[in-house]
Amino acid sequence: MTSDVKTLAAIDIGTNSIHMVIVQIKTAIPTFSVIESEKATVRLGERCAQTGNLTEEAMQRSLEALHRCQELCQTCKVEEIVAVATSATREAPNGQEFIHRIYEELGLHIEVISGQEEARRIYLGVISAMELKDEPHLIIDIGGGSTEMILGDGRDPSYLSSTKIGAVRLTDLFVKTDPISQTDYERMLAYIHGSIERPTDDLRSLLLEKNIKSPSALGTSGTIETLANLHAKEKLGIIPNSLQGYEISFADLENIVWRLRKANLEERTAMVRQKRAEIILAGALILLETMRLLNIPKLNLCQRALREGLVVDWMIRHGYIEDGWRYQSSIRDRSVLKLADKYGIDLAYAKQVANHAISLFDQTQGILHEWGDEERHLLWAAAMLHNSGHHVSHDAHHKHSYYLIRNGGLLGYTESEIETIANLARYHRKSEPKKKHENFQKLDNERVKLFVRQGSTFLRLATALDRRQIAAIAAIRVSCQGRSRDCHLHLTAQQPHDPCSLELWSLDYKKQPFESQFNVNLVVSLETH
Repeated sequence: MTSDVKTLAAIDIGTNSIHMVIVQIKTAIPTFSVIESEKATVRLGERCAQTGNLTEEAMQRSLEALHRCQELCQTCKVEEIVAVATSATREAPNGQEFIHRIYEELGLHIEVISGQEEARRIYLGVISAMELKDEPHLIIDIGGGSTEMILGDGRDPSYLSSTKIGAVRLTDLFVKTDPISQTDYERMLAYIHGSIERPTDDLRSLLLEKNIKSPSALGTSGTIETLANLHAKEKLGIIPNSLQGYEISFADLENIVWRLRKANLEERTAMVRQKRAEIILAGALILLETMRLLNIPKLNLCQRALREGLVVDWMIRHGYIEDGWRYQSSIRDRSVLKLADKYGIDLAYAKQVANHAISLFDQTQGILHEWGDEERHLLWAAAMLHNSGHHVSHDAHHKHSYYLIRNGGLLGYTESEIETIANLARYHRKSEPKKKHENFQKLDNERVKLFVRQGSTFLRLATALDRRQIAAIAAIRVSCQGRSRDCHLHLTAQQPHDPCSLELWSLDYKKQPFESQFNVNLVVSLETH
């Protein structure tokens, strides 16, 4: 990257819509500005009632919308596209097939992100646009399939949650008549209360700790922006060019919901545009009840959210944002350490194994493999967490490690990255990766599978090098000479006269997968003081 101006596209494949922003990033400052945007209402969340699968019609609408996005990217000379899929895709049984289909038909790589990771990136988007002045703010984002609630003050978020209620999902479940019947309205209201009870209870406890009775609140995304448009049109007579920071009171929102509840589709369409009119009541009711339970008197609109958060996350990953954002750039490392602590992992041992694995990776890079910094980090994370399965049981703990990592809520990672870390940890011992293994089949593509096959061999050797968990090996030097298939591992013992017999035996026992993957003979020698 030589130019100080980059053109990046960020695409959000949601339950209701596909959104894209194209931004110009001035890397030297660093800032970004939106130069183009695209939106298509594809209703991906309208899934098959019997199977829960994404329907062929919805997938086709989405593919057409993504193709239009690609054409716009070409026109704007976009250098890179960052694209994620959220609630509808991550929950559908055929969601992964849809992701593969996008890649096959369009060559577009889509990352599926978890609900918590979606919340984190929404937060990044919000704080790129608004100064929270170190004061805790509640952020509410109501999408088609999920609702995210976040508590943060511009630094680390104190709370991130994602709940499976959204405007499309609730409309499909409960809106059976036009206008909605009293019975269906009450059922939807009860469902909302049941769904948001836990996150709102958690948030109330946090706010009580901070002695905050009426928290400042920000709302993002389509539902809340539509409500702000309606409110401005009725209160001001016009819709301002920018609604950034626009305020809606709880009392005014309550009045809007009452009118939406009584209106039929034609009347709601006169209030908001048609495609949003079909789902606006459900989305508005989620917002109203969330504000009610959290005692929020008013809400301000933030017009940046997930898409802009994708841009900020990209800038962080590429080292363009530091200083005040430094805490976010280390979110992945800290999330790994937090999970290690949760599962009672011996951090000194984990760090020793990680250091050995990374040392082997670095010294063979460009000689035995061409993997880069991203794969290096995933190997580090897997090494730190490889023993987490002991939290469940010693027996088959490598399999337990896979499950715990996969479901541990790591932040800063896409779903495919978490799957990769979990698989690396799964194969630090016992069986090598096999096609018949269900967890191995879940990996995105052949390239990722190759990395797991090769990367897990570094982890195997690293665990062997600390077999007694006493940091017996102080240093490793790797040399692969000329055309010889011999790869020499020169080890230095930590303690004088320690023969490291158990480590050498373990290396001999575990070296075969490494030799097989890289087509070498591993020759080990030990130097003692």
